Amino acid sequence: MKHINRRTFIRTGVTGLASLAAVAKAGTLSINPAPTVDTVKLGASGLTVSRIAMGTGSVGGNRSSNQTRLGMDNFVKLARHAYDAGIRFYDTADSYGSVPFVGQAIKGLPRENITLLTKVWTSPDDAQLRETVRETIDRLRREAGTDYYDIVLLHCLFQAGWTNDRKRFINELSKAKQEGIIKAVGVSCHSYDALVEASESPWVDVIMARINPFQSKMDGTPESINKVLAVAKQNGKGIIAMKVFGEGLNVSDSEREQSIRYILTEANAHCMTLGMETAAQMNDAATRVMKNVRS
Repeated sequence: MKHINRRTFIRTGVTGLASLAAVAKAGTLSINPAPTVDTVKLGASGLTVSRIAMGTGSVGGNRSSNQTRLGMDNFVKLARHAYDAGIRFYDTADSYGSVPFVGQAIKGLPRENITLLTKVWTSPDDAQLRETVRETIDRLRREAGTDYYDIVLLHCLFQAGWTNDRKRFINELSKAKQEGIIKAVGVSCHSYDALVEASESPWVDVIMARINPFQSKMDGTPESINKVLAVAKQNGKGIIAMKVFGEGLNVSDSEREQSIRYILTEANAHCMTLGMETAAQMNDAATRVMKNVRS
């Protein structure tokens, strides 16, 4: 798998996500009230989560994203709309700058009803590494207004060998987990080799993996990725599907339907994270997911 640097990773999503936004503005997404999204057990992590997570990192980097660029008031309205639709799983990252936005959105809501996920960047060129791992986690807890995170992932692993060269992060996150500051740990993968390593690592509780039926923005064919995820699932890992719409490349009505059905019926995934930017997108996703769950 060719190594992709962070700048390239951020840049590649712009065109596709703009297409998704255009679909929403064109009025082709459902504006009907969404059914309540159900919950699922996330592997052997001990967590129960909503089947859809609200992604907050569309075209994300340098601590901003399409979601944060909505502005605080609009972001809070969108996140509260998600909560009302049963989407109570918030997927954040330090590099998205979305943690304080989610913190504001969940203020006053029952913490026990919410799943908070964050991701920490581990590349040596990232400014956050001026902090210790524990300082980063404590800062993110303050930004979210929470005593603990349900899930913390090592963000964007691009190659094999991470269980050795990310030892500092692994050890510190393990310690935080022992102290109850984190409930589950894991990785978001952006290469086939990193995913294989995650599927077999006893340290990993949760994996975020790129999968869709179109092989868009993926690390292999749907069949090859699914085989790795089957191993991960058998090993008790909680699997969160990402890039379900190919980072905005597959957003026609039929493609959205095909992607959702694939994740629910064929992919070895427990749930999915979707980078939704409007209430209409949320309603559309919730309607499609629950229709397929009930069929």
